[in-house]
Amino acid sequence: MAGGGIELLGKGSPTGSLAEDDVRELTLAAFERLALDGQRVLVIIPDSPRTAPLPLFFRLFYEALWGRVAALDYLVALGTHPPMSDEALHRLVGITAEEKHSAYAGLNLLNHRWDVPGTLTTLGTLPAGEIERLSGGLLSLEVPVTVNRLALEYDLLVICGPVFPHEVVGFSGGNKYFFPGISGPEVINLTHWLGALLTSYAVIGAGYTPVRAVIDRAAAMIDRPKLCFAPVVTHQGIAGLYVGSPEDAWQTAADLSSRVHIVWLDQPYHRVLSIMPTMYDDLWTAAKGMYKLEPAVADGGEIVIYAPHITEISYTHGRVIDEIGYHVRDYFVRQWERFKDTPWGVLAHSTHLRGIGTYDAATGIERPRIGVTLATGISRERCEQVNLGYLDPSEVDPREWAQEPGTLVVPKAGEMLYRIRA
Repeated sequence: MAGGGIELLGKGSPTGSLAEDDVRELTLAAFERLALDGQRVLVIIPDSPRTAPLPLFFRLFYEALWGRVAALDYLVALGTHPPMSDEALHRLVGITAEEKHSAYAGLNLLNHRWDVPGTLTTLGTLPAGEIERLSGGLLSLEVPVTVNRLALEYDLLVICGPVFPHEVVGFSGGNKYFFPGISGPEVINLTHWLGALLTSYAVIGAGYTPVRAVIDRAAAMIDRPKLCFAPVVTHQGIAGLYVGSPEDAWQTAADLSSRVHIVWLDQPYHRVLSIMPTMYDDLWTAAKGMYKLEPAVADGGEIVIYAPHITEISYTHGRVIDEIGYHVRDYFVRQWERFKDTPWGVLAHSTHLRGIGTYDAATGIERPRIGVTLATGISRERCEQVNLGYLDPSEVDPREWAQEPGTLVVPKAGEMLYRIRA
């Protein structure tokens, strides 16, 4: 059986949506071409802060594979996000607890745990010279490549996750579900810091990036057949679905994403209100309300992240963020001896939320290009501690803000990228 090199299947349009029958046809056709009888299949899926029709794919994969394969299990590509409860896992794939223990009793829903000893296995090492070449000279260090050991215990690895503009890698999806999705901290930290050095402002929605090159190189070290389902999802439905190798499916989906997930504006706004859905449950994930809107804000302007339901900065990394705060890239780069031992992925998140700007090491003066203010359940004191503005969410009426000149109100922020026409 071979998963790599499979001919690309797909259908999509920037102006329409696929019917469920279209998705079923593509799904069945993709699996019919593979010799899967008696094989073990692991499906790698995103966690909850993504818009994706996972319940549909869960049903279709079961329809196509159950009774044919020896195992059909699911692994949530959490990266460093906290593990999901059984209830949350069931909700993610659209089943009840009763269904999990009856109709779907034979399959497993699993969390990736990057932080639990014994979860990871080492695939090899990316040498410093190769990292230097792939990063365009921005980094030069040897990096061990570790991944969840489950990836080597199955005969076929199926990636099933949407493609959107992404602040670290350009566009999400594809091999990103391996690195950082089910990887160890080394590649997670490397790729996120590389993205931060490039800046989210430059990377997001930029196509094939140096970060993607590193990820693809690491994924090539996973010696298992791979098949990728790459849907492009909008608020109207599934604009496209592409199935093939992780590289080909991702590239075609990213091309469509660049046409449906970018809102082009004629002029920048002085103030933006990013209204975050409840699927973002901490600032770590809700930061998308900043960097998806950052290019749409005029110099000296402000983004307000409006999410009264959020009471925590990060359930995993909050303590570290409390210590370092939110800063522009050069704040860390020009004080590297002070920060080099801080997890690079956390440093990267800090710069993504604070945005581009400058830091003068001689004077200690930091000048972010725009302001970032939280209108959340996080207290004023904590906002000030981490170098962010505070606004009482009870004082925000999005309807009134939408009437103010120079203000952009974005409902369900976090997925569409906003840019200014040149």
